[in-house]
Amino acid sequence: MTTFINLINYNSSNEKENEFFNDDNRKFILDQSVFLNIPGKTICYESNDKIIDIFKLNNSLKDVADFKTGITTGDNTKFMRSWFEIQFNNIYFNSENVQNSIDSGFKWFPCKSGGTTRKWFGNNDLIINYQNDGYDIKHFVDKHGKLKSTIRNQKYYFRESITWSKITSNQISVRYAKIGSIFDAVGLSAFEKNSNLTYIMALLNSKPTMLLLSYIRDGLSILVGNLVNLPFIVPSSTDEIQISKLTQQCIDISCEEWDSREISWDFNINELIHYKTTLTLEDAYNNYCTYWKEKFHQLHTNEEELNRIFIDIYGLEDELTPDVPLKDITILKTETEIRNGKLSFKKDVIIKQFISYAVGCMFGRYSPEKPGLILANQGETLADFKAKVPNVDFMPDEDNIIPVLDNEYFSDDIVGRFKEFLKFTFGAETLSVNLDFIAGALAKKGGKGSEQVIRDYFIKDFYKDHLKMYKKRPIYWMFTSGKGKAFNALVYMHRYDKQTLAKMRMDYLLELESKMDAQKGMLDGDKVTSQRDKLAGQIREIMEYDEVLKNKADAYIEIDLDDGVKVNYAKFEGLVGKI
Repeated sequence: MTTFINLINYNSSNEKENEFFNDDNRKFILDQSVFLNIPGKTICYESNDKIIDIFKLNNSLKDVADFKTGITTGDNTKFMRSWFEIQFNNIYFNSENVQNSIDSGFKWFPCKSGGTTRKWFGNNDLIINYQNDGYDIKHFVDKHGKLKSTIRNQKYYFRESITWSKITSNQISVRYAKIGSIFDAVGLSAFEKNSNLTYIMALLNSKPTMLLLSYIRDGLSILVGNLVNLPFIVPSSTDEIQISKLTQQCIDISCEEWDSREISWDFNINELIHYKTTLTLEDAYNNYCTYWKEKFHQLHTNEEELNRIFIDIYGLEDELTPDVPLKDITILKTETEIRNGKLSFKKDVIIKQFISYAVGCMFGRYSPEKPGLILANQGETLADFKAKVPNVDFMPDEDNIIPVLDNEYFSDDIVGRFKEFLKFTFGAETLSVNLDFIAGALAKKGGKGSEQVIRDYFIKDFYKDHLKMYKKRPIYWMFTSGKGKAFNALVYMHRYDKQTLAKMRMDYLLELESKMDAQKGMLDGDKVTSQRDKLAGQIREIMEYDEVLKNKADAYIEIDLDDGVKVNYAKFEGLVGKI
C-alpha cells in the first residue's frame, strides 16, 4: 500500500516540504495497482472505488464512435478566411464527400476550427481553400521544398459530426455539425460508428464526463486520446429516447440563436424586426427579451435534466449534482449577463445589432423586404439588387458611399438614411418615439437630443462595434480623415470598385470642403470664434487627407475578395480607420 499526501494547495517546494508531516493535510492510502484501470495509468489518488469501477468495467467511447484529428494547413492566414470576407457564391456549403467537392469546382468550404466555449451548435464562421481536393494545401512547401501541411483523416471530410475545441481552460463544449465541413487540428471531431452522435454529444456535454475527464486530461487541451478512453455505458431504451429528445431541443435552440446574428451565414433578418408586433421598437425589444428568456431557461432546464439522467446511468449520485450555473449556458453571451442570479438583457447591445442590420440594408447586403443575403458578391450592382428584390421600396445607397459626418451635409447622410430605414420598418408616425428609445439605449448620460446621440454613435463608436462583431475583419470600411474626424464615409467592401475613391473625392470630400468653407465665411463676430476655428481645423484636415486620397484614387486600386480583408484593407492604408 502507498500513502499519498495532498499538498496541491501549497505553491513552493519549501512550503510542500514543511507541510509534509502536517496531519491536517489529506492522506490517501491505496494500492498503486488500481491506477492500471485508469487509461494512461494516471495517478489519481483521490479516485474512489466507484470511479475505478466505471473505467474498469465498461467499454470506452472508441468502441462507439470514431474520434479524429483534422487538417493542418501550415498557414491558416493563407488558406482560411472568415466566410463574410469573400464573395458568398464562391462557398460550397453542401459537399457530402471529397469527390463531391472536386466535382463542384468550388474553392471555399466550411471548416470547423474550435472557437469560443459554446455547446450544441455554432462557431460556424470559417472557410478553407480546398479547391481540387486541396491541391494548394497539399503542395504548400517552405523555401527548402519541405511540405508544411498535413492532411489527416481525409475520408471523414464533409461528414456529419460532432466537434469541440482542442484547447480550453473551461469545460468541454461539444457542438453538432451538419454535412459539408472539413475539420482541422484545433476543431477536433467525432463521427458515428455504433451509436447515435447526438447521444454521444449529450454525454460529452454532461457533468459525469467532466468528472471522468479530470482523471485522464492533461493540461488545457482536450485531445482525441482523452475522449476515446472515456467509459461508455449503454443506456436503457427509455433513457436513450429521452436523451435524444432533450438533445435535439438543445441543438435547435442553439442553432436558432446562432443564426439570429449577422455572423451566421444562415442569418435572415434582425431580431427586433422579426419580433415586431406594433410600431414601436420598445415593444419589439420586450418581445425579443420574452422569447429568448424562455429559450434560455428551456436550455438550462434541459441541461440539468440531461445531467440528472447521465448521473443516474453512471451511478455518480454521491459525487455529482445535476445543477448548472446560469453563467455556464452558452447562448446569448453577447446580449445578456447574469446579474444577482438572474438573466439580464443588454439593451445597448441589442440596439447596436439593429443599427448594424440597418447599415447592411443601406448598402444592399440585406433588405428589410427579403430575408437573407442580397448583395454579397464582388461586382454586384443595384441592378442585381432589383433583380433579387423586385418592386423594392427601400433602396440601397446608390454609389456605395455613405457619409458619416457631424452635420447633415449630404442627402445620403447616414443619420438621414437611418431615419428612412426606421420609417420604413416601424412607420413614420412612431419615428420620434423610436429615435428616443434608441438614443436611450446608446446614451451613457443625458443632455443631448436623440438624433445627436445617434449621430455621435455613428461617428465615434459604430466602427469599433463593427470590428468587434466581425472579428477584426470588417466588411464596411470607414474611410476617415484622422483624429479630428472631419470626414468619414462608409464603403461596403463587396460593392467597391476602382472608381469608388475618385467618386468619394469629387462628390464628397471636395464638396464637403467647399460647404465648410462657405459655412465658415458666414460666421462673424466674437461669439462664433470657436465655431470658425473648428471649421478651419476641419478644412485643414480635409486638405491633408485629400493629398492621400487623390494619389490612391489615381491608382485605380482593385481588390480581390478571395485575398481576404487583411490583404485588401492594407491597400488603403492612410485612408481607413485602423483595425
